[in-house]
Amino acid sequence: MGRDFALETRVAETGRKVIVFRLGEEDYGVDVQQVDSIERMQPITRVANVPDFVQGVINLRGVVTPVIDLRSKFGMPQKEHDESTRIVIVHTENVQVGLIVDSAHDVMHIPAGVVEEPPSGLGEVDARYLEGVAKLEDRLLVLLNLDRVLSREDVREIQKED
Repeated sequence: MGRDFALETRVAETGRKVIVFRLGEEDYGVDVQQVDSIERMQPITRVANVPDFVQGVINLRGVVTPVIDLRSKFGMPQKEHDESTRIVIVHTENVQVGLIVDSAHDVMHIPAGVVEEPPSGLGEVDARYLEGVAKLEDRLLVLLNLDRVLSREDVREIQKED
């Protein structure tokens, strides 16, 4: 527990690095420490009896990885996949999961003190999935809390299919 407190203190003092990706008209960020890789779209094998937002699984370097469509999870309109579409491979709750996003931009340093509580009614994403909003000079960056995006129940459903 002391280690988590030390990490939180260091992040509060120095900021953090996030992977930035786009869904619709919004830029989102997830902590770089939870991202394993960013992959191009590839064939997804459908799986029966999973929540609608689970697109199926991919074989990623010998590891069967469930793939989640974030647009579907967030109740956003669907969009055809194109050359920009990416699968962001993340880990949470001891499971590796791919997140389909419209595009993945870059790694960005978020300075300490620029993250605020998310306002209600921000964009199309339910506020319970958000960690905060980073107010940067040229834009707002919505920070996702992956532990809330993928609830314990979601993770159990995904693990059943592995």
